[in-house]
Amino acid sequence: MTAILTAIAVIAAVGAIAALALAIADKYLAVQEDPRIGLVTAALPGANCGGCGFAGCGDYARALVEGTAAPGACTAADDKVSAEVANILGVAASATERRVALVKCCGTRSEAVRVGDYNGICDCASAAATAGGDKGCRFGCLGYGACANVCPKHAIRIDDGLAVVDKRLCIGCGKCVAVCPRKLIELVPAKATIHVLCNNPVRGPEVTKVCGVGCIGCHLCEKNSGGKEAGHFTFNGFLAKVNYENPPTDAVLVDKCPRKCIREDHHFETGV
Repeated sequence: MTAILTAIAVIAAVGAIAALALAIADKYLAVQEDPRIGLVTAALPGANCGGCGFAGCGDYARALVEGTAAPGACTAADDKVSAEVANILGVAASATERRVALVKCCGTRSEAVRVGDYNGICDCASAAATAGGDKGCRFGCLGYGACANVCPKHAIRIDDGLAVVDKRLCIGCGKCVAVCPRKLIELVPAKATIHVLCNNPVRGPEVTKVCGVGCIGCHLCEKNSGGKEAGHFTFNGFLAKVNYENPPTDAVLVDKCPRKCIREDHHFETGV
């Protein structure tokens, strides 16, 4: 019995000494964290999407406080959040431009030619690695949901074999851009309302063979938006591209596009 009590006493004494040592170490060896880190973390949206280039909002907040990251890198932050963070850091607030993902394709299963039946893993990269996928257009959306699977806000869905982005939910983190094997997703200014939903730069006759709504480079969009000097469009081969530094705003372009690949926001918000 005495041996048991002695053992208990020894263990208790060791525990007390260890606790005292830890308390002393915590007091004299602990690294004091700048309280602004917690304040900035709380002010950020909390999406932890990685769009800023850091592992999460906490890491980005620490980098901001330590001066190793520039304000404005948070893709999910609006002007209100940016102003609050700037106030905590004691710096001037910088205007942020919200950007959202755009899938540059409108070739649904009913419009785009299929060259086979893909029965493999339901993933865009896997489909692309299998003879380029089952879509006739080698520049178009494969529609197997790789982008939707990585979207932290569920802003992307697959509708009739085509990825569709709801810009109201998109935070512009860029994860979908990185995962798309066809590289047809782009982050564009949220304020832009007119888009060319095509990614195929080849000649018109080749485009029409594989898609009913592919761009044929007819330049009508350019002509109907004030001409080349207006600068609303650029061309990559035979593919019209919106100049997002000076985007068009006239909805008449949608009706005048003979291929119906110029769309307004509501087309890809609702899938119309």
